[in-house]
Amino acid sequence: MMTQAKKSSLLRNLVLFLAVLGPGIITGSVDNDAGGITTYSVAGAHYGYSLLWTLIPAFVALVVVQEMNARMGMVTGKGLADLIRENAGVKITFFIFIGLLIADIGNTTTEFAGVAGSMQVFDVSKYIAVPLVAIAVWFLVVKGTYRMAEKIFLIFSVFLLSYIISAIMGKPNWGEIGSSIIHPDIEYNFDYVTMVIGLIGTTIAPWMQFYMQSAVIEKGLEIKDYKFTMWDVIIGSIATVVVAFFIVVACASTLHVNGVKIEEAKDAALALEPFAGTFASQIFAFGLFIASVFSATILPIATAFYVCEAFGFEAGIDKKLNEAPQFYTLFTAILIIAVGIILIPNAPLILISLWSQVLNGVLLPVVLICMMLLINNKEIMGEHTNKLFHNIVGWTTTIILIGLTLALLIGPFI
Repeated sequence: MMTQAKKSSLLRNLVLFLAVLGPGIITGSVDNDAGGITTYSVAGAHYGYSLLWTLIPAFVALVVVQEMNARMGMVTGKGLADLIRENAGVKITFFIFIGLLIADIGNTTTEFAGVAGSMQVFDVSKYIAVPLVAIAVWFLVVKGTYRMAEKIFLIFSVFLLSYIISAIMGKPNWGEIGSSIIHPDIEYNFDYVTMVIGLIGTTIAPWMQFYMQSAVIEKGLEIKDYKFTMWDVIIGSIATVVVAFFIVVACASTLHVNGVKIEEAKDAALALEPFAGTFASQIFAFGLFIASVFSATILPIATAFYVCEAFGFEAGIDKKLNEAPQFYTLFTAILIIAVGIILIPNAPLILISLWSQVLNGVLLPVVLICMMLLINNKEIMGEHTNKLFHNIVGWTTTIILIGLTLALLIGPFI
């Protein structure tokens, strides 16, 4: 039988874990944004189960990058933007962050496009849905606290598991799924390789590194919390991959087997109805809505945080409006610009999404290299620099992601 001391120790560890829980799960869940859901939906509809194997390296990349960000935040008490400015100088920081700001405005616009598209399934006009969501997001961030916002974000993360229902209602072939993961049928043509790049590349975006580190700081975590934070990162990464898995399965078991081609996540939600029923279609659209609202909140927060941090302004949800005016002004401006673009009739949303992803692709290698150099700097990290294993995995992940990004960017011109 378990002794009283062991029970007490387990209870204490559980309480400590629940106190630390948040940054890893939230950052991982936001990874399944409107763009990610679109990528997974198209992959399932076009290639069936054959691309499920890509979720394994995607999981590894996500865990590695988030662990390094969390560790840097806990050791230094500073955000990634602050560390880059201190070590690379203001001029280099300025050009990096101007690019990130433009890309994130485009990304936020894409998230509100996801809000608009998902609500169309329920016959709600974008002219009603988008402004209402933007107002709700603004009040949550400006009038709320980090603790309250984090609880809401964690609830959003749980709601993303609704994709499991859509997948099960599609009656997938579990034998084929297992076979495709263990013995993947890999193709070597341009379209297939591009989709692989998209699936792995959508796992990590430049803004995620900044948000993860800032969330660790806002929560007040220290290196003594490392063990529990690592579990937070792992659980968040597992949840991310599980959601991605079931989105692919939902579209593969219904759309692919019936030869239905789609271009975006909204198309998948609408196309599911004839094959899996109205409820499955609505659940899929609901998941897209939650993911879009979630990311439309986090992206402007992350952007405002790292831009203000990079240039020495106060930032953070726990700050009052008069304590961090630049932070809240920038956050509000990003929301207004994104919503304004969405509400323009016939706005070139696909073009905006494409170019924001291109900018992400250009900036991702720069951010990853900065991160690897910083975490190996003993003056910054002390005894908590990367060990050999971390460096092998970290640099390998960085090089692979850079290679995939370059292939995605130059592939169309070859």
